[in-house]
Amino acid sequence: MVDRRAFFKKLIPSKEESSPLYLRPPYFNDLNTFEKECINCEEKSCAFACPEKIIVIEAKGTPILNFNKSGCTFCQECAIACKKNVLTIENEKAINAVFLINKDKCMAHNKSICFSCKEPCIEDAILFEGLFNPIIDINRCNACGFCYNRCPSNAIEFIIKEAE
Repeated sequence: MVDRRAFFKKLIPSKEESSPLYLRPPYFNDLNTFEKECINCEEKSCAFACPEKIIVIEAKGTPILNFNKSGCTFCQECAIACKKNVLTIENEKAINAVFLINKDKCMAHNKSICFSCKEPCIEDAILFEGLFNPIIDINRCNACGFCYNRCPSNAIEFIIKEAE
């Protein structure tokens, strides 16, 4: 018989073998190159170039996205500013996250009229069933993050995807 605790421990990587996952700007190609080159970048020009001010430099020295105040417009300014060519316009891809609505926290799922997440969604990816029960259409959502900071009940959550 398999010990349940041992079984579940195998599913969770140990701290030594797991590196933290971060939201990354949408213009990088290879995560290994991204991490190596960005750590050595002294200018951090991508963060300064971002008009939304969502690119911040994490402790190791690599850029991450912080959607607490705004979202990504995919303006390409970070890629244009990158002197190491780690971020390039040719490498544009979706942000490495999947956004979800926590139904327990969502005001609309709990019978209050609220469209705070839908209003800033440029892709029209947040769909409502009448006035209630919003869902995020993952086929439309570009993970820009504008809905994240607009939700008054913090019901918008995201899961970070491993880089492909």
